[in-house]
Amino acid sequence: MIVSSSSLSNLDGVSHAFFTRLGGVSTGLYHSLNCSHGSHDEREAVIENRRRAMARLDLPANALVTCYQVHGVDVITINGGNPPVGKVYADALVTNRRGMALGVLTADCAPILLADINAGVIGAIHAGWRGALAGVLEVGTKAMIGLGAHTEFIYASIGPCIGANSYEVGSEFARRFIKKSLKFETFFKPALRSGHHFFDLSGYVEMRLAACGVRAIDRCNEDTYPDAERFFSFRRSQHSGEVDYGRTLSAVVLR
Repeated sequence: MIVSSSSLSNLDGVSHAFFTRLGGVSTGLYHSLNCSHGSHDEREAVIENRRRAMARLDLPANALVTCYQVHGVDVITINGGNPPVGKVYADALVTNRRGMALGVLTADCAPILLADINAGVIGAIHAGWRGALAGVLEVGTKAMIGLGAHTEFIYASIGPCIGANSYEVGSEFARRFIKKSLKFETFFKPALRSGHHFFDLSGYVEMRLAACGVRAIDRCNEDTYPDAERFFSFRRSQHSGEVDYGRTLSAVVLR
């Protein structure tokens, strides 16, 4: 039901989980642990799925905080108080509040969970290619620093996302990155189709985190695209002609 981080698992006072799509109550396209209210799944099923996910972390359902993700760079900082009410549009969450689970929802994009146990600060970041290129990783880590974290003490884990052997993109896509920096070219490998490349999203995210000064980074190395049994995938749903898709939850909490 979950994929664990090798580094975060060893931190006292922090619990986390990269959930798979297994163990829920949703049916059809959303089978079974779809945790996204942004999908067209039945609301009651999503609520129950989120409750089950929190129970796996020994938390009540209302401990989970997520936001409506827009592939941007906005971050929500919860500094000891209550989370914002209503629809909040952002792609990163940070807090120093104990007992509050920060969650992001993904279906090919990279979920990143972070913790500085010394400072008592955690973060959760949703990084698709747009957000990663625009700087959501830098914004998220900066927000953690704003709460007292130090990059050299931050542990970060990159969860399941679309893999480098599955993420085929066109030349215009690659040019967006290389135009920003020639060093980004290393994350693109030629595909069989002329003018196409394979993009290493997880590797790119790791590089951007390291450039922020984060030293302890691990990757789960699970490819969401080919593994339909365990993971939702936006790209796979598009290739299959499906009208919608579920999203998996990744969450981290300070104890």
